[in-house]
Amino acid sequence: MPVPWFLLSLALGRSPVVLSLERLLGSQDTARCSPGLSCHLWDGDLLCLPGSIVSAPGPVLVPTHLQTELVLRCHQETDCDLCVRVAVHLAVHGHWEEAKDEEQFGRAPDSELEEARNDSLQAQVVLSFNSYTTARCVLLEVEVPAALVQPGQSVGSVVFDCFEAALGAEVQIWSYTQPTYQKELNFTQQLPALPWLNVSADGDDVHLVLDVSKEQHFGLSLYWNQVENPTKPWWHRNLTGPQTITLNHTDLVPCLCIQVWPLEPDSVRTSICPFRKDPRAHRNLWRAARLQLLPPRGWRLDAPCSLPAKATLCWQALGGGPCQPLVPPLSQENVTVNKALKFPLLKGHPNLCVQVSNWEKLQLQECLWSDSLGPLKDDMLLVETRGPHDNRSLCALEPSGCTPLLSRASTRAARLGEHLLQDLQSGQCLQLSDDDLGALWACPMNKYTHQRWALVWLACLLFAAVLFLLLLLKKDHVKGWLRFLKEDVHAGAAARGRAALLLYSADDEGFERLVGALASALCQLPLRVAVDLWSRRELSAQGPLAWFHAQRRQTLQEGGVVVLLFSPGAVALCHDWLQDRASAAGAHSPHDAFAASLNCVLPDFLQGRAPGRYVAAYFDSLLRPDAVPALFRAVPVLALPSQLPDFLRALQGPGIPRPGRLADRAEQVSRALQPVLDSCLRPPGTPETGRKKGPEAGDRT
Repeated sequence: MPVPWFLLSLALGRSPVVLSLERLLGSQDTARCSPGLSCHLWDGDLLCLPGSIVSAPGPVLVPTHLQTELVLRCHQETDCDLCVRVAVHLAVHGHWEEAKDEEQFGRAPDSELEEARNDSLQAQVVLSFNSYTTARCVLLEVEVPAALVQPGQSVGSVVFDCFEAALGAEVQIWSYTQPTYQKELNFTQQLPALPWLNVSADGDDVHLVLDVSKEQHFGLSLYWNQVENPTKPWWHRNLTGPQTITLNHTDLVPCLCIQVWPLEPDSVRTSICPFRKDPRAHRNLWRAARLQLLPPRGWRLDAPCSLPAKATLCWQALGGGPCQPLVPPLSQENVTVNKALKFPLLKGHPNLCVQVSNWEKLQLQECLWSDSLGPLKDDMLLVETRGPHDNRSLCALEPSGCTPLLSRASTRAARLGEHLLQDLQSGQCLQLSDDDLGALWACPMNKYTHQRWALVWLACLLFAAVLFLLLLLKKDHVKGWLRFLKEDVHAGAAARGRAALLLYSADDEGFERLVGALASALCQLPLRVAVDLWSRRELSAQGPLAWFHAQRRQTLQEGGVVVLLFSPGAVALCHDWLQDRASAAGAHSPHDAFAASLNCVLPDFLQGRAPGRYVAAYFDSLLRPDAVPALFRAVPVLALPSQLPDFLRALQGPGIPRPGRLADRAEQVSRALQPVLDSCLRPPGTPETGRKKGPEAGDRT
């Protein structure tokens, strides 16, 4: 059927792409070739039957490329059809075989082969054209002079005018030769539907741009193309000339179509639906869809377009969780929108719901309780399945699945299976559906819930009575046990929670090992111990003074304690600082936090801020008690290991453990220190020498 000139002019008249379309007058097909080639179009169409591929006897012409162009075939000035022009590019395939073993048979070179090389090449090229309205097959004869025959080289093209096609059609074109020397070429093209209509997006707006001439009068309608129902008009105008219509992106739905027609009697109307595959349109469709429950047992899905969805009847339990689909479900076919449908039920129930999904996820759900049947009930749904020979089975629908009533599963339905069967037989359950495949029953569970809670309360009261009786009989033992438990909990919490920062002077390697053993033993109590031995990388990166400031601030903020561990070297450093001889600090190791910390520790003692925050200690085998400077006696000064219990009591602070446990911990620390302490002691007879070397070792560090 020819396309009306009005629509074709709309489609092709003002589009810059088609302003230069060539017009062909008349209805006769024609063919033309590139310069140097000759061609002929056979009259009439032929039957397209491509044969099997055969070997080329020598150089042959084969199609290598297809190219199309849109033109207009005009029978009259105002009667034109869209037409597809096809250009077939040709090349030489194959080569002449050389004569072999000619002298073996005593013959001269073949003169016929020489003549064939000087002859022109001829080929029959078939063009096949297919669309949903047209199927044609034409034959073109092409001849190429011998001078242009070069194996593997292109020789030119042959152009066919033309195959008529409809607007918006998808066309398929094949080309091959007879005989067939290679696989046929194929080409697919989608012809423009209405090039005068352009759909563009600008933020939240969608623009329909109609590019037509100023003199053309036409009607334009936007409507919803509903498959199950008549089309529903949405917007209509009579327009003239080019127009731009703006739509909000929320107005788009897949079935929104555009219809155009000339304002004249008995005009042909053309429609397109450009939003069928638009993701925004599909999202808007589900947002616009509404699921309604209709009394007494009906439902309806309202939507502008048909929905590729399925509806399911499901059971919503009182305790929450997903709504469980029921068997048999509602129809699995595409849901009919805007049409009242019936539930396959005898009676309604507030726990029954309808779900609508699109095979990917749940989109809509509506329950009967939200309408007129009241809130959800604590009912158990029994599913009766009927098989051949009057076989029946019952199961209860639970979150884990459908549980057989007389099973040994550890579920609520299995435990109450016999009671539910009795309720069903006595008529206490409400029948919701009944058909050849089975039935649904809703059985109340309120009485079993009340019984369960009554048993729980009774058990609690019995346990409380027994406990009270035991307390009366064992009052003294209970008091002692509670006191012991309270002390143990407090002591453990204090030990675990308190931090301790150890400061010492690195007199020599032996003393450092002794400090390390003390720190490790304190960590087993447990205490949270910080010591520079374990933080050498941070000391190198931050510097001793910055490291000490950070550790001291953190320890005191957490309610911890700073331990000053005196040795001969530490005593000498303190005397130097108290006598303003700060130059000695530069001679110490960059890892010595004690030397760097004295400028912060001494002001705390001078200003009276040390008690409760500092503890002093020394090893009685390495230092005399009176060697500790008097300034530091504002806090406890304890000898190790002889005063270990007092030392641990000072570290652990309030909430100390009972004396027996404290003695055990002191013994544990003493055992850890003794081997290292023995290795630090010099042989008898040289105690003074050992003490004199302490400050010197401290200076070397």
